[in-house]
Amino acid sequence: MEWFNLQDNVNLLSIIGLASLVILTIAIAGKYVNQMKDAKDNASVEMADENWDGIGEYKNPLPIGWAVSFVVLLVWAIWYFLVGYPLNSYSQIGEYNDEVKTANEKFSKEHANLDDKKLRDMGEGIFLVQCSACHGITGDGMGNKAADLSKWGSEQGLFDVIVKGSKGLGYPGGEMPGGMAGDDATAKAIAAYVAKEISGIKYTKNENLVNQGKEAYGACTSCHGEDSKGMDGTFPDLTKYGTSDFVVDVLKRGKHGDIGAMPKFDTMLNEIQQKAVGEYIISLSRGK
Repeated sequence: MEWFNLQDNVNLLSIIGLASLVILTIAIAGKYVNQMKDAKDNASVEMADENWDGIGEYKNPLPIGWAVSFVVLLVWAIWYFLVGYPLNSYSQIGEYNDEVKTANEKFSKEHANLDDKKLRDMGEGIFLVQCSACHGITGDGMGNKAADLSKWGSEQGLFDVIVKGSKGLGYPGGEMPGGMAGDDATAKAIAAYVAKEISGIKYTKNENLVNQGKEAYGACTSCHGEDSKGMDGTFPDLTKYGTSDFVVDVLKRGKHGDIGAMPKFDTMLNEIQQKAVGEYIISLSRGK
């Protein structure tokens, strides 16, 4: 950048504004310093009515030049932002956003029709770069350092949430406390019913518990709704559980856990990348 490129009107105006502020500051400060010197030998100087422990204050009127300068600079600042260098003109942030948008559009065209394997392969690469530092390269949470993603989207994962609760998914309805089912047997039955009849898993290892779980699940509808879709985003949509869409929801919302907060990835990853990460994470729990 050329600091004194006077061919650039915006740069020129900025330099003029800076010089004006420096000159006015020196002039006004000098004026008041001189007034203070003169006032020491002038007993007739008018004092303000306020007095604190014998310490008074000179009644100094606001200098006209100061007031005029303030108004002029205020008008200039408004003109600068709205006309001289309007907010919708070039900026590095705007250029970056345009480049990101163009790159995402190109990426979307190139990867619009990926098959499941290629999508999972992409997701694995992103996961190893973005997620493995906390969740581990196998997604097991590295000894409770972070959430164990190897169970996400599985019947076992459902059982764990019912028993232990779920923290910080960022839904308006709040967190789900543990122990809502009352005992592990009931929790196992609810997990079987949700896995088979509601979620995207469509399978359970405990077919004999599905009917029992259906009866016990009635207590869950007060939050998740009669259709299990979470009452318009107030709580998690259980019909998405076991699919990449459930993982994408978490990526978009972020999550608070026992060791800290996972940031939102909605601006760091585009939609295809989020879908890929979701497919890869769900693949970790297949068969569990």
